[in-house]
Amino acid sequence: MRHTPSFLLEDEEEVKRLIRENPWATIVSNTATGLVASHYPVVLEEEAEGISIVSHVGRPDEQLHELGQHEVLVIIQGPHGYISPSWYGAVPAVPTWNHVTAHLYGTPEILSDDENYRVLGDLVDYFENRMPNPAKLEYVEEYAKRIVKGTAGFRLRVTRFDARLKLSQNRSPEIVETIIDQLEHGEHYSQPALAAEMRRVHPLDPS
Repeated sequence: MRHTPSFLLEDEEEVKRLIRENPWATIVSNTATGLVASHYPVVLEEEAEGISIVSHVGRPDEQLHELGQHEVLVIIQGPHGYISPSWYGAVPAVPTWNHVTAHLYGTPEILSDDENYRVLGDLVDYFENRMPNPAKLEYVEEYAKRIVKGTAGFRLRVTRFDARLKLSQNRSPEIVETIIDQLEHGEHYSQPALAAEMRRVHPLDPS
């Protein structure tokens, strides 16, 4: 990503929050035959030291990505959206795009069949636990174990990350409030989730 010091996100806990809230990831590998990209959900390992995520790919993606042989890039994309210069008032401005994004780097560890099954169960539980009648792999164990054979699980212990919170930190409080209002209630480019991210870094004036 472009090096923009004023938008750097260096807080590991904030990167973890971003992963929890935006688990649909893009996995990019620079392989012997060229670039390969895939998209899969990831789950944060909460008890791990540092940032560690687990996921799986459908076979033969683990071969296409050459997982375990080299470093990969996992992209976590949070809320994002268009910012119109018309929201800035009578000041010279051009359009821009606000976003929250993290690039995670590390060499994947391929999981054993048993651990892959456990991780897939954790993945199902992570998304199902908010449902009124959560589904579990154990409810369809025989079927699930057949399906799991078509996947390859992996763990990525993140060795470095590069993250950005580009949320109009370079704008005045008055302009920021206008942008947030447009993102929350505007007719053309509303993005309430992006507005919520902006409020995290631009607290409301209590007065």
